[in-house]
Amino acid sequence: MGDARLTPNVQRRPSTPASRRASAFAVWYLRVVTFVNLLSAVWVSFGNDVRRHNEENFFTPYLLTAGFASGVFTMFLAITMRRRKRAAWILNFVISTLFLLLFAFAMFFADIRQHAQNWISLVLTAAFVAALVVGRREFYAKGDRSNPRLAAAVAVGGLLVCSLFAALLVTVANQADDSHRSTFLERWSYGTMRLISVAADDSGFAGISTPNWVDVVINVISTLLILAVFYAAFRSRRAVDPLTEDDETRLRALLDRNGDRDSLGYFALRREKSVVWSPTGKAAVAYRVVGGVSLAAGDPIGDPEAWPGAIEPWLAEARAHGWIPAVMGAGEEAGTVYARHGLDALELGDEALVETAEFTLEGRAMRTVRQAYNRVKRAGYSVRIRRHADIPGEEMAYLLQRADDWRDGATERGFSMALGRLGDPGDGQCVMLECSDGEGRLRAVLSFVPWGPHGLSLDLMRRDRDSDNGLMEFMVIELLQRAQEIGITQVSLNFAMFRSVFERGGRIGAGPVLRLWRSLLSFFSRWWQIESLYRANAKYRPIWEPRFLLFEKSADLPRIGVAAARAEGFLEAPGLPKWLHRRHLESKR
Repeated sequence: MGDARLTPNVQRRPSTPASRRASAFAVWYLRVVTFVNLLSAVWVSFGNDVRRHNEENFFTPYLLTAGFASGVFTMFLAITMRRRKRAAWILNFVISTLFLLLFAFAMFFADIRQHAQNWISLVLTAAFVAALVVGRREFYAKGDRSNPRLAAAVAVGGLLVCSLFAALLVTVANQADDSHRSTFLERWSYGTMRLISVAADDSGFAGISTPNWVDVVINVISTLLILAVFYAAFRSRRAVDPLTEDDETRLRALLDRNGDRDSLGYFALRREKSVVWSPTGKAAVAYRVVGGVSLAAGDPIGDPEAWPGAIEPWLAEARAHGWIPAVMGAGEEAGTVYARHGLDALELGDEALVETAEFTLEGRAMRTVRQAYNRVKRAGYSVRIRRHADIPGEEMAYLLQRADDWRDGATERGFSMALGRLGDPGDGQCVMLECSDGEGRLRAVLSFVPWGPHGLSLDLMRRDRDSDNGLMEFMVIELLQRAQEIGITQVSLNFAMFRSVFERGGRIGAGPVLRLWRSLLSFFSRWWQIESLYRANAKYRPIWEPRFLLFEKSADLPRIGVAAARAEGFLEAPGLPKWLHRRHLESKR
């Protein structure tokens, strides 16, 4: 099955300068119309002028109206067109062509063609349609096949619920003297009308009189409904084929040959990820689609000479589905290769690497760490180090139960530096550290994944909250001092974001911008472990290896940041109810 996914099936004609300019014109047309629609919604007098220019014998260009709902509609079209969605191009082409034909027919009447505004509207609409035709090859991104049915379900169900809520709101806020004369059907019709437009004529509803805020609330509800429908209609495909058993076997073979190149390589075996292979099968990019972002982590797996062969189909697949490509935690060598394929780099922070042969607790610089280590050791704590394959099943089940009990929160966090599972039979070469107190009670566990034949990368840290402080440091030092027992020469610890800011910002002579940036990060460290992770790693005097975020466009960084936070488990995934989504994933085990 892995062979069937060596390269994505993307068949499209190459773009030309004319098609690129035409597609850019179409996107910018929608952006300008969005701005005018939203401006007219908040600027009452301007909005009235726009509406007057779209009545009787006047008409405005394609989609140019006044209101939040129309502004949101055009904004969504602009966003999806910018992301090269084929469905958005089809929708725009069908609607704009119908508008153009209607406008052209209307121009045969003398009382309509005598107004210059109508000619301008006709020309702009025709220019938009022409831009769609010329730039059609630029809109190739595919959505999920279930989107039309999902959008229809959201539209019908949402309209029913919103109209009933609007009818209830009108009933409660009705101020008409003869309100008793209005029936529920009339109030429901009035609410449905207001869902469509704030400026709709209400002269036919003599028994209904509502405050302005009611009309605004109903129109806002309609805007939210439009957002939900458009999200359902134009959402990207939520996932590609997950790792198969064949994929996992081939990835493990690559890790056996080249696993010592990247300390994050083993985390490519997370089974929620997908994988794209190079044509030769000597390299692969493992990624996960989160919120329309194709998020890879670490370096490509395999031979560096074959990396471009895996990166190119990964990028092609992202563009084919309208995903935003991004890489979290790439090393400098991989970042350079990604940059050659059009991605830009931003330094995220540094990974702490410790060479076990060079680690020592001696010396004045290690005095504080040495004292903390000796204090925990005197308290009677001890550490047991074993490969997962050497742990009997009953003992592993107990360790899993204790690790789950000590987990902070219901969400399992981690993506770029976490395996997402513990005790799997396929991970027998992982290393478990078990820390027990003087009475033999288990108080903390650490789990490391292999980093080549002689390295380990930290995967999981759990401890009993009622235990003494310093257990984690005690366990790490025990591993570094006893590394020869399991043939380890190097250990990768936690990743420290913005490490250079904390290090350089506290030095004499640091500039005001750097000091301000350090102060802001220190402030946010009250809620997120930014500075504390840096200081926790720095005490081992590690080698700092920079890690980079790779992205295509700066404008995509906010969305990439949200996707990364969701992947790491810091944000809950928003969206429509789960029962509305198609499930493509099959059980692997």
